[in-house]
Amino acid sequence: MASKNILMLISEWGYWGEELVGPVEACDKVGYNITFMTPTGKRPTPLSVSCAPGYIDPPLGRSVTSEEMGKKTVALDKSGRLDKPKNLAEWVPQRPYPSSPTYLRDMEAYYKRTDAIIDNELGEYDAFVIVGGSGALIDLANNSRVHQLILGFVKLNKPIACECYGVACLAFARDFREKKSLIWGKHVTGHPIDYDYVDGTGFEGPHALDGSNKGFGDGYINFGPPFYPLEYIMRDAVGPDGTFIGNVGHETSVLVDYPFITSRSTASSLKCGEILIKVLEEGMTRYGW
Repeated sequence: MASKNILMLISEWGYWGEELVGPVEACDKVGYNITFMTPTGKRPTPLSVSCAPGYIDPPLGRSVTSEEMGKKTVALDKSGRLDKPKNLAEWVPQRPYPSSPTYLRDMEAYYKRTDAIIDNELGEYDAFVIVGGSGALIDLANNSRVHQLILGFVKLNKPIACECYGVACLAFARDFREKKSLIWGKHVTGHPIDYDYVDGTGFEGPHALDGSNKGFGDGYINFGPPFYPLEYIMRDAVGPDGTFIGNVGHETSVLVDYPFITSRSTASSLKCGEILIKVLEEGMTRYGW
C-alpha cells in the first residue's frame, strides 16, 4: 500500500473531537501522512463536551461522547500534532472585492495564483478532509479560500470528505463565475434538522484565550440553535436531481457520490474514515445510496 498525503482542515472555533479522531485514526492505521490546516494557522481547540464522557446530546437524548473517545480526543490534543497547522490564509489568496479600483488586474492575479496552487501544489495531496463541529459554522462554511481548495480538488478529481457542519462548505463552494453549487445533482448527507440543537450550540478556540477579550473573551459562548438549518441548505444546493439523505434513526450516515464523501455527525466519524480509505485504496465511487 503506497503512502498517501491527506490535507485535513480544522476550524479554529471548536471542532468535535470524534470527528477529528475518526479520520485521523483511519489514516494513521494505513500509514498515510496528514497535514493539518486551520484558517489562519492558529492551533485548533476541541469542544469541551467532545472530551467529556457521558455528555448527553439534547436532540438524541443519549450520550454521544464515550469514555474511550473522550480520552482519545484529549490525547490527540496533547500529542503536539496540532501545534503548528498549515495556514490557509497565507497559502490561498482572498478573492478581491468587485469595488476595487483595480478589480480586473486583481482578479487576474487571483486566478494566476490559485491556478498555480491547483496545478503545482495540490497534486501532492491525495484527499481533502474537512472536520466537523460547530466551529465550522464560523470560519469554514463561508470561507472563500476553503471553497477555492474544494474547486481545486474537484478539478484534480480527488476525493473531498466533509463531516457534520463541515458539509456546508460543499453547498457554498462554486465557481465564482457560474455561482452554481458543486454538489448540484449529487447525493449527500449531513446534520439533519431532526438533530439540530434548540439550545447549546457553543464555540471555543484560541481566539477566546488570547487575553484580548475580543471574540468570545471568556472562552465559551452559547449561541442557542445553529446559525442555519444545514439540511435545508443542502436540499437546495443539490437541486431537483440530487438528494439529501439524513438517515434519521440510523446510527450512522456516510455517503459517497464521487468525489464527495459526506458524513452526518459524530457517530459517523469512524465510518467516514473507513470509507475514505476505501475510496483511496479500492476506487469506491458510490456508497450509501
